[in-house]
Amino acid sequence: MDVLAVTGYKPMEMNIFKQDDPKIRFVKAAIQKKIIGFIEEGLEWVLISGQMGIELWTGEVIIDLKETYDVKLGIFPPFTNQESRWPEHMQQTYQELLLLADFHQPIYQSDYKGPYQFKAKNKWMVDKSDGCLILLDEEYPGSSRFFHEEAKKASEHKDYPIYTITPMDLDDIVQEIQMEDPDFWS
Repeated sequence: MDVLAVTGYKPMEMNIFKQDDPKIRFVKAAIQKKIIGFIEEGLEWVLISGQMGIELWTGEVIIDLKETYDVKLGIFPPFTNQESRWPEHMQQTYQELLLLADFHQPIYQSDYKGPYQFKAKNKWMVDKSDGCLILLDEEYPGSSRFFHEEAKKASEHKDYPIYTITPMDLDDIVQEIQMEDPDFWS
């Protein structure tokens, strides 16, 4: 797989409301673990639309991984100025990622016009990638369900693997990180 699309929940869907929430560390660790595995198997590009939450955190993970691995980041928002209504710290993170990305371009060269832009973005991301990674709890899919449905349609017609990070995977990462702390064992 050369190109991987990554998406998942927005912060509020994970009960994350502060930029320094400790849960973010565990989510990023889970994303990093999965992506390193893909990079070691030949992954070249990671595509995100730059939405708040999983996608921005993935972008930050990729920027960090670029110091060690040859991987590129592409950001393809559904429309221009998608971040205009976001909290200021999220807007700043987004703008920094756009500067550091290897490529970025909105799918629609206009501001928000309607929900069709999100649907087109999901289809575009699936069409341009060889597989996807979604942080998803199928019992509570949240906004990720729309991308997941598009990915499932693609997997019915072609070889399009759908990889997930589940709540159980996150629990495992939390345990791993806690067990790395020497104080954990005292």
